[in-house]
Amino acid sequence: MKQILTLALVCATSSLAWGQTQTLSTNMTVNAAIPNNFNGLVSDVTVGGLNAAISSVTVNLDITGANGFYNGDLYAYLVGPDGGFAVLLNRVGVSSGNAYGYSDQGFDVTLSDAAANGSIHDYQNVGGYSIVAGQLTGTWQPDGEDIDPESDPSAFTGSQTAMLGSFINTDGNGQWALFLTDVSAVGQGTIVGWDLTLNTVPEPSTATLLAMAAACLGGWRYRIAKKAKV
Repeated sequence: MKQILTLALVCATSSLAWGQTQTLSTNMTVNAAIPNNFNGLVSDVTVGGLNAAISSVTVNLDITGANGFYNGDLYAYLVGPDGGFAVLLNRVGVSSGNAYGYSDQGFDVTLSDAAANGSIHDYQNVGGYSIVAGQLTGTWQPDGEDIDPESDPSAFTGSQTAMLGSFINTDGNGQWALFLTDVSAVGQGTIVGWDLTLNTVPEPSTATLLAMAAACLGGWRYRIAKKAKV
């Protein structure tokens, strides 16, 4: 029995080796003022060399601001080369009780659908949130609220319908674009840079899986037959 279990473990480990994660990160330095109009700013990056469909996406944003700039003024989204659309920021803090959103002045954050902190839209409702040199820090879920940023504050309900998960199972090779704008005419922020991290898990072909299964099954039968003769 010990020999059979050992062989089973080897077969399982071999199959996992065919699905090793590939990680690709971009580091975009922008250092550009964020326009105070809906033409906005587009920062794009071309990705190549991915060997399989996307399994997860994270984004880092480094944004600073000066007097008069509010985090609650920003609207940002990400589009991929093969489908997918994620709203990263949509006037964070805006709600029926807060028409202008949060007044902090910047972000130095990682955005991930799996972030335990929850949506960045409501970050001031999370105990222990950290502001360092005016910038929000930590790992947060994207805003995800796919509505016009000029909507009535009461329309911001926290619905997360445009998340980074929209890129899963798409081809990440090609041009990615970050769009960012400031919906207020007062104050101006700067996007220092942003990072895009893409993970893929290659899947073995059907023929490969069948060959591995046959080899493992043959090994088990051989072990069982050998043990029966002893």
